[in-house]
Amino acid sequence: MLREILSITGRPGLFKIVSSTSKMLIVEDVKTKKRTPAHQRERIISLGDVAMYTEGEDLPLDEILDRLYANMDGKPVDIKALEKEKDGLRDKFAEFVPDYDRERVHTSDIRKLFQWYNILVEAGFTKFKEEEPKEEENAAADETPAEA
Repeated sequence: MLREILSITGRPGLFKIVSSTSKMLIVEDVKTKKRTPAHQRERIISLGDVAMYTEGEDLPLDEILDRLYANMDGKPVDIKALEKEKDGLRDKFAEFVPDYDRERVHTSDIRKLFQWYNILVEAGFTKFKEEEPKEEENAAADETPAEA
């Protein structure tokens, strides 16, 4: 799901891929549904490729967003209220990612995460992690019928 959601440097908000050509993408703002071109020269990042540093392995963004959604009971994060508190953003982030790398994850990274989360929740997203098909379903799909 997050593979089709993009962040484009220099543009506010998040975008969904609508179509593509060899030199550009047609993207749709997830909030306003306005479609615009995104050219090769722009820095485009798929949210599916984003991960954050932890003390162990890097944690993919989809898992972080699922944890945040559960922590917030599906409600948006009040970023302004958290910014008023000393280390408010970091303390909130530590509630659902307690082992994040405090040296390599900056406050601006956490703020951006909360902004993306708010945009996605306002656009109606409730699940961020792709459902993996069950092994039984995969096994059944791999079986080919015997020829008569």
